[in-house]
Amino acid sequence: MNAAGFPVLSLITWLPLVGCVVILSVRGDEATVASNARWAALWTSLIVLALSLILWVRFDPTEPGFQFVEDVKWLPDYGVGYKMGVDGISVLFVLLSTLLTPICILSSWVVITRSVREYMVTFLILETMMVGMFCALDFVVFYIFFEGVLVPMFLIIGVWGGERRVYSAFKFFLFTFGGSVLMLLALLAMWFQAGTSDITVLLKTPFPPTMQTWLFLALFASFAVKVPMWPVHTWLPDAHVEAPTAGSVVLAAILLKLGGYGFIRFSLPMFPDASVYFTPLIFALSVIAIIYTSLVALAQESMKKLIAYSSVAHMGFVTMGIFAANTQGIQGAVYQMVSHGLISGALFLCVGVVYDRMHTYEIAAYGGLVQRMPFYALAFMVFTLANIGLPGTTGFIGEFLTLIGTFQINNWVAFLATFGTILSACYALYLYRRIIFGVIEKPNLMGIADLTGREVVTLLPLGLLTIFYGVHPQPIIDASAASIQQIISGFQHAITATKSAGL
Repeated sequence: MNAAGFPVLSLITWLPLVGCVVILSVRGDEATVASNARWAALWTSLIVLALSLILWVRFDPTEPGFQFVEDVKWLPDYGVGYKMGVDGISVLFVLLSTLLTPICILSSWVVITRSVREYMVTFLILETMMVGMFCALDFVVFYIFFEGVLVPMFLIIGVWGGERRVYSAFKFFLFTFGGSVLMLLALLAMWFQAGTSDITVLLKTPFPPTMQTWLFLALFASFAVKVPMWPVHTWLPDAHVEAPTAGSVVLAAILLKLGGYGFIRFSLPMFPDASVYFTPLIFALSVIAIIYTSLVALAQESMKKLIAYSSVAHMGFVTMGIFAANTQGIQGAVYQMVSHGLISGALFLCVGVVYDRMHTYEIAAYGGLVQRMPFYALAFMVFTLANIGLPGTTGFIGEFLTLIGTFQINNWVAFLATFGTILSACYALYLYRRIIFGVIEKPNLMGIADLTGREVVTLLPLGLLTIFYGVHPQPIIDASAASIQQIISGFQHAITATKSAGL
């Protein structure tokens, strides 16, 4: 348990399931059940958010190790236990997950009208899986949560999605589950080698260089699909287009971070020799993702597909920064993931606003919205400029740090990646100009309404955080600095030891 003996991480992780029980116990006519389900889900997610804010306030950023640790024996004969804890990296993603869940529930308030109770239950289960995955300090527990995330997301896309929802849901599931099977094999190999699945022990276990190569590739197959890296990114645009708005928000803001988090938590510190060996491959795939998917985004006629491809490009900066394996690179990657979670989540909410009114994602169906939706145009502008990486927004800090870190390792990779920032301005401003500016030519746009109070409440906190942490990035940097420095020190020590041994 933590110092106070209170299992705060377990409470944050499992409390949403209590909300599920409350929702499922509601009886009455359909309208009553739907209303009570919405309110129960919202209050549950707000209580979880409040607990995670308490966690953030009590978190000690100077401590590089894991805090609030809970360790309960589960299968002691096999070295498997229920172990939870957060460091300066994972605590940021716990906060991001708990912040976006109530926003997603609010965004679905009047949009989801079919099977509302089941939808809210699915979303709360998804929150449990996301938070549990970032808190897990046992590889078996991590794997259970890592796979568990797929089920509610599969249902959200497959049940409440668009016309091709079943195809997209199965494509999403098969891509992500296929890579995870190899992770299970790696888990078993690491357990045989170390005799435990405790992540804190595995981080200190020296795996032989040859074994590291195979373990790295097995985990890479799983994490690369989640990021997603080119060329295993093709499931993402389909999933985004068919998912309901809240599903797209969680998919872009949280689920894509599982891959980057996995690289930082497992690949880099556990397999340092293999990480160095495969760095050129990672750099190549990252640069291709940044440039190629940016060009593909320019050719899109669907708002959701354009933003989905931009996510792949921005996550390319993350993988590039992680494998630069220096302070600026990893710091930038963590910051970029948090930033992208806020910005991409908000962009999908913005797309959802006009979709709820017009029921189409086609860019050509819009134009001149600033004349009827000035507040919407302002909100969309803030997040578009943040997505480009405008100084004064969080998007700038993350990309800038990853490029600085990469420049120290490979000038050409950083030089080519810089083109991605230019291309992001091209497709983002192209989207904004087509939708917001110009003359209203479509008669059905004449009566379109501006942001409602509920929509303002969903977008405002994301906008304020995007600007606040763009101007004042120090809280996020300070929170993760000690943990990142510990990872880099261990990484460099392992590389030096390998060179000294002549391996």
